[in-house]
Amino acid sequence: MASRKTDHDVVVVGGGNAALCAAMTAAESGMKVLILESAPQSYRGGNSRHTRNFRCMHDGPLSVLVESYDEDEYFADLIKVTDGRTDEDLARMVIRRSEECLPWMEAHGVRFQPSLSGTLSLARTNAFFMGGGKALVNAYYRTAAALGVDVLYDAPVRHIQLDRRKVASVRYDHDGVSHTVQPRAVIVASGGFQADIDWLADAWGPAARNFLIRGTPYNRGTVLRNLLDQGAQSVGDPTQCHAVAIDGRAPKFDGGIVTRLDCVPFSVVVNKNGDRFYDEGEDVWPKRYAIWGRLVAAQPDQIGYAIVDSRAIPLFMPSVFPPVRANTLEELAQKMELPVDGVMKTISRFNAACGDTSAFHPTELDGVRTQGIEPAKTNWARPISEPPFYGYTLRTGVTFTYLGLKVDENAQCRTEDGLIENLWAAGETMAGSILGQGYLAGYGMTIGTVFGRIAGQEAANYVR
Repeated sequence: MASRKTDHDVVVVGGGNAALCAAMTAAESGMKVLILESAPQSYRGGNSRHTRNFRCMHDGPLSVLVESYDEDEYFADLIKVTDGRTDEDLARMVIRRSEECLPWMEAHGVRFQPSLSGTLSLARTNAFFMGGGKALVNAYYRTAAALGVDVLYDAPVRHIQLDRRKVASVRYDHDGVSHTVQPRAVIVASGGFQADIDWLADAWGPAARNFLIRGTPYNRGTVLRNLLDQGAQSVGDPTQCHAVAIDGRAPKFDGGIVTRLDCVPFSVVVNKNGDRFYDEGEDVWPKRYAIWGRLVAAQPDQIGYAIVDSRAIPLFMPSVFPPVRANTLEELAQKMELPVDGVMKTISRFNAACGDTSAFHPTELDGVRTQGIEPAKTNWARPISEPPFYGYTLRTGVTFTYLGLKVDENAQCRTEDGLIENLWAAGETMAGSILGQGYLAGYGMTIGTVFGRIAGQEAANYVR
């Protein structure tokens, strides 16, 4: 093992959005910064590579955002998806500070484009990255390099040594050698534990082995577990996570955002027995897409099936993998290996429960609902009747887990005895401080940006 003093003031563990925001902020405050990224350079950026937008408060038109989106409406949207399981003070701080983040992001190389249409309905609330998350990550790495930030890839951190509520050293591997350094401040931004399937199964039970991991295979929670084992305070429920329904044909790891299916609001969703199990039209998709991962996880074999007709196909983003197609519903059920009688009974009852559809409007809550069946479909309830018919297999896709490091408004970590003097956290590894359950589209990037900037500034202040 190579043990050495480092000339870096601040070590940032992780290489995604939160880590980069922290590193750039600390560097701009005069710090010598080192990023330790566990992934190879081609996979750098963690889950941020797969993102596409940032949810932002604004009092009027701002960059590509139209109209306004104030703090109270933003917070109400968050409360709805989390069912109140949030730290209101931290959540509101993130919301308020999001407005200043957007111009900061632009100044650090991020470019935005107008919102996409269809089921996303986000032109007023979310700013989309030109080129997606990979472009954002690349822009930030270019800016960080210009600021003098050093980066080591393939450099997983194995141990952060706490000594009397202070980080004493950081041990990491690189080029086949174990190194130990002693920076003056450390920022952990290394994500959740979702890529450790054994840990997921410990929390969820055997069902978790059927889950797919939407993001990076490098977020295994090594640093999180290491710090929790040393008494760092945790926050969040290990069974809570950002989980969405994704295409069942997606790869086990790193399928990314393109594997998400946006067809649910215009579909009938059944389980392997051919039975519906939830209201497909409960709310606009950005406020409800993140509940469907858990809903599917609760079904037999953790699988669901979305069925639409030809009228629905133009209303949502096309899938990466083409849907199963058939000229009759019976043929579609056979191709999807579903019980034909069960599917036909379910869809016949659904179609009979649909009423007047003249008010159907695909991009807003239209109140076009079913009558007399449970679960009801409360919006966009049109009969599945126009051939050809299409089907998609749904699996639970985990984006990131909510068990994490508890932080305060300064992003500082703590033990039961008090604050850890020189340790901060940002991004998915502390998002459970705000997200108790559920998810709001674009909010993870907001948490990472706000807390990354705070952590970088607080670490720099401490070093000075």
